[in-house]
Amino acid sequence: MNPIRKKRLYLIGLMLGGLGLATFLALKAFDDNLMFFFPPSDVVAGKAPKDHPFRVGGLVKVGSVERDGTHVEFDLTDNAETIRVAYDGILPDLFREGQGIVATGTLAGPRRVVASEVLAKHDENYMPPDVAKTLKTAHAEGIKGMREAAR
Repeated sequence: MNPIRKKRLYLIGLMLGGLGLATFLALKAFDDNLMFFFPPSDVVAGKAPKDHPFRVGGLVKVGSVERDGTHVEFDLTDNAETIRVAYDGILPDLFREGQGIVATGTLAGPRRVVASEVLAKHDENYMPPDVAKTLKTAHAEGIKGMREAAR
């Protein structure tokens, strides 16, 4: 075999090996950071991973919040099943009973999750005040213009 061809073949082999290694490492990092979402019904059904963090979301059950300093425990429901969530830390300002939340944590029992992070979900209809004011003004001007055009 020609020495130049042999060098090219080795170089192509090294590049393919490097590309394969890079792909493997990227997929491994993605898999380690992958976090699934489960409603309380799936957690109770045993679909949530037992040794890997996951996200659970639902509504905070009214009358279930118990506080002891920065330690908070509350019931989370999807109106079919209810689980208990324990969290140590400061809760978000939007957290309240009856509010939708998403908690990141691990299983500590069949119906208990120890959360490392709690996020409160806001209203999907939220609009910044400036945008709401602009739309309201544009709507009022549009109605006024339509009335003038009708005359």
